[in-house]
Order: sequence, then structure tokens, then C-alpha cells
Amino acid sequence: MLTTPDAALSDAALDRAIASAQGVLAGAQSADGHWVFELEADATIPAEYVLLEHYLDRIDAPLQARIGRYLRRIQGAHGGWPLYHDGRIDLSASVKAYFALKAIGDDPQAPHMRAARAAILALGGAERANVFCRFQLALFGQIPWRGTPMMPVELMLLPRWFFFNIWNMSYWSRTVTCPLLVLAALRPRARNPRGIGIRELFRQSPDTVRHWTRGPYRSLWGRVFKRVDDALRLVDPLTPKVLRRRAIARGVAFVEQRLNGEDGLGAIYPAMANSVMMFEALGVPADHPGAAIAWRSVQNLLVRHGEESYCQPCVSPIWDTGLAGHAMMEAAGGLSDLPRGESPQATGERLVAAGAWLRDRQVLDVKGDWAVQRPHLAPGGWAFQYRNDYYPDVDDTAVVGMLLHRQGDPANDQAIARARAWVVGMQSGNGGWGAFDVDNNHDILNHIPFADHGALLDPPTADVAARCISFLAQLGHAADRPVIERGIAFLQREQERDGSWFGRWGTNYIYGTWSVLCALNAAGVPHADPMVRRAVAWLLSVQRDEGGWGEDCASFEGAAPGRYNQSLPSQTAWALLGLMAAGERDHPAVARGIAWLTAAQERSGEWRELPYNAVGFPKVFYLRYHGYRMFFPLMALARYRNLGQGNSRRVAYGF
Repeated sequence: MLTTPDAALSDAALDRAIASAQGVLAGAQSADGHWVFELEADATIPAEYVLLEHYLDRIDAPLQARIGRYLRRIQGAHGGWPLYHDGRIDLSASVKAYFALKAIGDDPQAPHMRAARAAILALGGAERANVFCRFQLALFGQIPWRGTPMMPVELMLLPRWFFFNIWNMSYWSRTVTCPLLVLAALRPRARNPRGIGIRELFRQSPDTVRHWTRGPYRSLWGRVFKRVDDALRLVDPLTPKVLRRRAIARGVAFVEQRLNGEDGLGAIYPAMANSVMMFEALGVPADHPGAAIAWRSVQNLLVRHGEESYCQPCVSPIWDTGLAGHAMMEAAGGLSDLPRGESPQATGERLVAAGAWLRDRQVLDVKGDWAVQRPHLAPGGWAFQYRNDYYPDVDDTAVVGMLLHRQGDPANDQAIARARAWVVGMQSGNGGWGAFDVDNNHDILNHIPFADHGALLDPPTADVAARCISFLAQLGHAADRPVIERGIAFLQREQERDGSWFGRWGTNYIYGTWSVLCALNAAGVPHADPMVRRAVAWLLSVQRDEGGWGEDCASFEGAAPGRYNQSLPSQTAWALLGLMAAGERDHPAVARGIAWLTAAQERSGEWRELPYNAVGFPKVFYLRYHGYRMFFPLMALARYRNLGQGNSRRVAYGF
């Protein structure tokens, strides 16, 4: 832990810190104008990739050896694998990592394998793994198919008015589930040329397990749906073959329509891998255009570092470019004549290139799945990945829109107008925004046996709603005021008792509170408003003694909000940006936070951050954005400087 830094930071030291970080970020820009940094999850995705190669019998031994080194390095002291840095052991991730290492060739009697096996058995064995792990085990013949929840492929045929249909799921659930339904109907068996099995991870023979789906249930509905699951097992053999063939064809058509080139189905690994296995199960030749491009899309997610490799869950170029652009623009501001990084003109040229790159990736012609709820709304959003035209999201769209608007370039006007109309049209009935869909809040679906992860849906959340409000408020169209007011009312209802807001897509309450404070400031909510003062008080209350802020991913699992055993660059920056948005630029706590950030900066101009800083699905899947440790500290330092040199202490932008 760093010692408490001196809060009396000189202008020269601040400018040097900004210039150094700006130089690093400028150097990371690609020649075509965009930024992209690594996006790392836990052991699950690399392990699944290894198993996918064994499923297909396309084993790249040197690559698998590199992934093996990665998996061994991130194994926890508890013997298993956590979902995030220094986290507690996760049973399902550990089962997959052990399976992958055994497939790679690790001796089951090696110390690390014995430790993993003991840890898994102590947690109840592989029979207690989660649903997606059990599907993987069924594909490899390690458990009977009755060990997976009943998800008949005929779900593809259900009409929209039926409470359970694919359109009531979130985008990620829909793209993962549709090819999985086909796999569950066909029940293929992995090629698995080395015959690798993991029966030693079971406390009970899989053939004798009676209750694969068991509590604790999250509600009475969980017990009801368990009965429904039992009933479906009795009915399933009676399904007419013609109906099954029709449902399989519908599932295949869904996948083929959304293959998305080399960016893959949904541009997320689980959906892409399922599409690859689906084509294999259907007997589609590997060189068939659809099957071949699906396989390439998976391989595009691989990252190589020295002697290690791992597989990313997806890539984040739109998000990274938007965030990097905001940080670079803030760094180019200020009135100081002291030495700084590159000139504002040079940064402007970088941002012109980034803006052109972003405009080229705006989704203008494809009505994606969101149009099921908004059939008359014209497209105009951005996706998270290079291309994911069926699945743009309002969070990326708002961040990019604010960047393009702040540039003041007339070339951006049409893109901003299309984005504004799309964001307005994507507001849900309760005044908030979900990331990808409208009114995707049928919570009852999170209680079916298939949804043991509790993340089947994409309901409106405070952080996403805040970003949309920030964007619309920054644009300043009077016609959007009713939309903004409904959004603010949603945020008021979502505020926690302690004054914070939950962060659905970042870790966690610090992220959510920063997001909302930016929105309230942009929307003109007075800094003296009780909602704002409670949030400020909460942020001040969780500042660490050394001056920074940190929050454990365990806060998604019931741990204290806004607390961690160390300060982190990303979360310190979020807290500072939130406080400055609330009019607290001159508060001593802000000066201490800025001093901590500069003291934590390495000589290279970067910050070091190993703990995870974001979440895919709370309690299930966490993320480490490698770019966050650069974007947000630079933005916070530069904003602190710029507000101090200006005539107003009020943040003038939504982000």
C-alpha cells in the first residue's frame, strides 16, 4: 500500500503527470484512429477454448501449451480458480480449468492438479457446477443430458405473446441460447480424440445423480419451474419429428442471419463457440463459409503474451475509442504554459481520425433485435465491438455521441442526430434504459432452472440510464427534456439508502455513483439537491486513508459497497470525477485523491491495476478492462487541472 501522499501538489507536477499519461495513451492509438485494449475475464473462457479445440479435434498443441501456462499462473492459493483477482474459488470455473489442463496434458497427480481436485470435491464436486458448465460436460459425455435443464428447441417457435420466448431474453442470452437449443436437441458428442474425462471430479457417479437442479431457489417460482422442467422431460419424447425439424431450422436460420462475419455471432465468445459446435453437430463441413467464418471469429479473440495466451470474451474497440477520446480531449484542455504532452492541435488531429473511424461504424442500416420492441425506430447506435450490427447498445452510443458532440466538427452532426433519436427511442417504460433492449425486465424468467446465473435479462440500470441522460443533456435539445426528466425520476428511485447507486457494468457502487452524478450535473440538477448531497457524502465516507478509493468485486455478492483492501486507479478516478461533477473540485478529499493518483503513477506514465474493474454478469462473470487504468486517471487529473484554471468550477460536459 502506498503511504499517504502530500495533497499539496504543484501545477508543474500535475502537468507532468498528465503529459506522461497522455503520451502513453497517444502511443496506443492505431494508425486508422481507433484504440483497443485487452479485455480479460477469468479462467472460464480460455478453458472453454481449449475444450472447443478438443471437441472439434482441431488441437493446436503449441497454443494449448501457452494457454496452460496462463491457467496455471492464475490458479488461486485455495487450489481452484476465482472469477476475479484474489477472489474466492468458483466451482464451475475450476471444473473447466481442471478439465482444460488435463486435456492439455497436465498430469492429474501433479501438485496443482491435486490441489484443484481437492478444492472442487470440497465444494460438492462437478455435479454441483452451474448450468453452462453442465452443458459443456454433457457435450463431452461426462454427465447424461438429463443433467442439463430442459430447454426444448421448440422454444424457437413460441410466439411473442407467450411469456417465455427468445425475444424476452437479453441479447447475450438470446445469442448464446439459440445455437445451444439446437445442440441440446441433437445431443452431439465431442470428438475428444484423446478421450479425456474428469470422472475424478465427481463425488457421486453422474449416472446416479437424481437431482441436478436443486436449491437454494431464489423464489417460489424456482420451485414451480422445477416442476415444469420435470414435466417437460416426460413430454419431450412425444414431440413430433416434423415440429422438431422445423424448430431446429428456425434456430439455424437465427444464427446464420446474425453470423456477423469474423466478429462472430453476438460478437461474444459463448455465442460464437456454440455456433461453431452447432455447425459441427449439423454435419456442416469445416470449409463451409458459415462454419469457417464462425471458427475464425473465435480465433480472433486470442491474445498472446510472451509464453502465455488466453482467449478474451469479446473485444471492446468502440468503447475503448470513446473513452480514450474523452481522456485525450480533456488532457488537451487547460490554460497552462508549462510543458505538457503533445499539442492540442496534435490531439485534435488524433480525435478527427478517431471520429471518422467511429462514424464509419455507426449502425445506420440494420434493424437489430432491439427493433422487435421498437419496429418503427430508425437505427443509429454503436456497438461495443468492431462490428455487431444486430446488437448496438445505448451506453456505447451515448459515450461516442458525447465525444463527437464535444469535438464540434460539423462532419459529426448527422451521426449525432441519428444517435440522439435512437437513444430517445430506446427509453424503457419506467424511465430508465437497458443496455441493448427496451423493457427487458420479465424478472420471472430469472427463476427458470436454465437461469441459475440470474442474468437472463437486460433491465434498465442506473449507470446506463445516467449515460443516456448525460448525452441528451449535453446536446441540450428542449424537446428531450421530458425524456430526461423521466430518466431523472428513475435515478431517484434507484438511489440506495446510503446515497450510492449500483453499477451494473462497472465495479460497482463507485462506478454507478460516478455515472449518476455526471448525469445529474449535465441535466442541471442543483449541486445542493439532497440526492446529490447524499451521494457526495457516501463517496467521502468510503475514501481510504491514503487518499484513494477502491471497491471489491465481492460487493456484487454482498460485501460492503465501496470498500477494498487497497486504492485502485480506476475507482479513484471515478470517485474524483463524480465529486467534481457534484461541484466539489476544491474539496480537500479531491486534492488528496489527485495526489494519490499522481503518486501511484509509474515512471512510464501508466498505472498498475490487477484487480478486476467491471462485470459481465454480477456473481457470475467479471472483467478487467486493461485500458481503464489509463483512460480514467488521465481524465480525472486533466479535469482537476482544467477546472482549477477556468472561471467556473462546473463540469460543462456529460462525461
